[in-house]
Amino acid sequence: MIVVLQPNADKMEVAKLVALIESKNLKIQPIEGQDLTILGLVGDTSILDAKILEANDVVRRVLHVEEPYKKANRLFHPNNSEIKIGDQVIGGEKLAIIAGPCSVESREQITEVAKDVKASGANFLRGGAFKPRTSPYAFQGLGYDGLELLKEARKETGLPVVTELMSTNDLEKFIEDVDVIQIGARNMQNFDLLKELGRIKKPILLKRGLSATIEELLMSAEYIMAGGNENVILCERGIRTFENYTRNTLDLSAIPAIKKLSHLPIIIDPSHATGKWWMVESLAKAAVVAGADGLIIEVHNDPLNALCDGQQSLKPEAFDELMSDIKKLAPIVNRTV
Repeated sequence: MIVVLQPNADKMEVAKLVALIESKNLKIQPIEGQDLTILGLVGDTSILDAKILEANDVVRRVLHVEEPYKKANRLFHPNNSEIKIGDQVIGGEKLAIIAGPCSVESREQITEVAKDVKASGANFLRGGAFKPRTSPYAFQGLGYDGLELLKEARKETGLPVVTELMSTNDLEKFIEDVDVIQIGARNMQNFDLLKELGRIKKPILLKRGLSATIEELLMSAEYIMAGGNENVILCERGIRTFENYTRNTLDLSAIPAIKKLSHLPIIIDPSHATGKWWMVESLAKAAVVAGADGLIIEVHNDPLNALCDGQQSLKPEAFDELMSDIKKLAPIVNRTV
């Protein structure tokens, strides 16, 4: 339920209204807009009579929220959310460009790639230290050693680090060492993990599940936000369909859909969506024009010998060319790089 207050409503009367609502065991999320102030009510609002609320002099209108997600809902937060990471922002005018290898393989590899992507215009470094793989015999990542190498690359380049968390056992380590915690597609509905992420303030990059609907993605974000952590960034990385030519099917329609339904920023992962390096450039540019807040792209200095997902990784020179094109496209949609 949304309670829209009258402009310049009396603060004393508003306080009485808030006390009344809270007495019903409901939580209130106030949103201060340029022209209006609204109260977002979270909980079982069926016990409140909208007509009685509207009879209050300070109430302009009461709206019912049909969607099950509340904190992630644009009705609760009309303005786009901007997630701050150091001196970078995801969701603002500047596009977030997250680039790096699928997996951290060595000090030389991650440091060299980090320098290359930064020179091309990336403002975040990605790299997997812990890798969830379909086969138990595939490379699973360097683990804690990989985290240390990511920290070294961050120190060398100044790029904030984005890497995937798989277990609550490693959460405290990630809080200490990582700038943005990524939750992969396979863990999008790991609700125990999501609840733990709700108790911290670290930004969370939440990837859409393999077969998840947009509502299910937003409900997973709601798990995190309901716990108190509203620093959530959504990621569309392709979904499973009947098509098997590409690794997944990139759902570009998710960008305008999420922009309508939610205030949370959304970035696109064309690398995992296609599984083919030569398709990444086209879909990355399409995502920017469609209104994405950023991109997460796999870049490897030696894709043929990569330990993970080399077939979908751009070489640094190809990434540089892509960035040149994105810099030309961004102003068309009132963005910067």
